[in-house]
Amino acid sequence: MTDYGEEQRNELEALESIYPDSFTVLSENPPSFTITVTSEAGENDETVQTTLKFTYSEKYPDEAPLYEIFSQENLEDNDVSDILKLLALQAEENLGMVMIFTLVTAVQEKLNEIVDQIKTRREEEKKQKEKEAEEAEKQLFHGTPVTIENFLSWKAKFDAELLEIKKKRMKEEEQAGKNKLSGKQLFETDHNLDTSDIQFLEDAGNSVEVDESLFQEMDDVELDDDEDDPDCNPADPDSDLTD
Repeated sequence: MTDYGEEQRNELEALESIYPDSFTVLSENPPSFTITVTSEAGENDETVQTTLKFTYSEKYPDEAPLYEIFSQENLEDNDVSDILKLLALQAEENLGMVMIFTLVTAVQEKLNEIVDQIKTRREEEKKQKEKEAEEAEKQLFHGTPVTIENFLSWKAKFDAELLEIKKKRMKEEEQAGKNKLSGKQLFETDHNLDTSDIQFLEDAGNSVEVDESLFQEMDDVELDDDEDDPDCNPADPDSDLTD
């Protein structure tokens, strides 16, 4: 008859010596404990980590232990799901034998794979960003290809905007025409216009300047002096004619 309690105690002692810094007992009845597993450092010193919680069933190791992800760091949801599937597979394959060390080792290898995948994911993300940047640059230089559909769409929008501008302009011109006063209306509304010209002449006063140069050549002009002509009769239009 198998002494399950003895096998469980022996395994606990072995695990405590194998994982002195990460092994923690949570309870003795039923036996429950945690083991923290950390991956190897990646290219940029990044690591992933998980703390596994195990609880012995009454007939362990003939029955699988209870297990769960107690905590984790830097793991995606799909990574957690993969680790739980891995634990289930390993537990089924190792029934009848103490298996905690085997389960923890499998998880350790899985975490190392995840770190490598992180590196691959980052490289793929970098390539994807570079590709998107190249596509954006091509789009900047080449523009959007003109098709019948997008041209008609653009033209309809353009025509609508142009129509709105014309309506606005016509409305402004119509409003301006209503507000424009005739000459008569201006004089009727602004009485200052009645005396504006008179006021201008009064303001000019004696300040009107004459350009004397206009009269400097007057001495050279020969003018007929009718008063010196004895035959000139102002009342007779033919008196100045020479016989």
